[in-house]
Amino acid sequence: MDQVAVTAFFQTLVQGLLTGGLYALIGTGLSLIFGVMKVINFAHGDFLAIGMFITLALFRTLNIDPYLSLLVAAPVGFALGYAIQRFVLTRLGDRLGEGSMLATLGLGLIISNTLLLGFGAQPQSINVPYAIKTFSFAGVQVSIPLLVAGLGTLVVIAGLNLLLYRTELGRAIRATAQNPLGAELQGVRTANIQAIVFGMGVAFAAIAGVLLMPLLYAFPTVGENYTTKAFIVTVLGGLGNLPGAVVGGLVLGVIESLGAFYVSNNYRDAYGLIAFLLVLLLRPEGLFGKTVKRV
Repeated sequence: MDQVAVTAFFQTLVQGLLTGGLYALIGTGLSLIFGVMKVINFAHGDFLAIGMFITLALFRTLNIDPYLSLLVAAPVGFALGYAIQRFVLTRLGDRLGEGSMLATLGLGLIISNTLLLGFGAQPQSINVPYAIKTFSFAGVQVSIPLLVAGLGTLVVIAGLNLLLYRTELGRAIRATAQNPLGAELQGVRTANIQAIVFGMGVAFAAIAGVLLMPLLYAFPTVGENYTTKAFIVTVLGGLGNLPGAVVGGLVLGVIESLGAFYVSNNYRDAYGLIAFLLVLLLRPEGLFGKTVKRV
């Protein structure tokens, strides 16, 4: 293998890992919600779209740098998720498992159609000076926005890890995930914890939307594809397994990147679906999920 081929391989690998980091951030939010509430949020990608359009609106109206939009998009995402859990999902009661699928699907339709009314159907982008700039290291060139997105993902996931394992709130979240009744008996307000977790999951999706905005076009239904990717990531890593979601996101990013480079970019999304089907066939509990033996 000559030097050019080696450099091309490593450049493709690095781009796949950075893209996979974003997938990991999206999947972590979905996995966190499922781990605590046993709910799959089918509107997850639509919340990512909200983050993208908040960034677009702030840039066009106030000329705010896309990354500074994180200061708005993350709190808005958290507040929206918290409110949805407290005022929509909690009303489902014992029907939460099945009802949440329909409720979140409906929310996704409401969000995408609201964005369509507000911003139109045409794909829209933002023009910033660093959008086309690259960073070069050892012959490998990486897009600056993609590098920032990868580093931002690392910071967010590290912060989540500190929250879960170094704070009282984190202990309450883990207790609610492991045994809600036991947590209630110890004085944990599990309903509030679930609302906080849903808010965090939505905030992660909104953050991912902000990080993606300098890289992609925004359009009202952009979230549909990312809901699918988030679901693939969580299944690859094991539903509810946060470290697994991170690894699953990286694996998906690398598979897509290598497949697009060495096979065809036209089938980029198909490579992840093939990996998804193989995991379902060979290890349905996911790469890091636990096998449950039925007695």
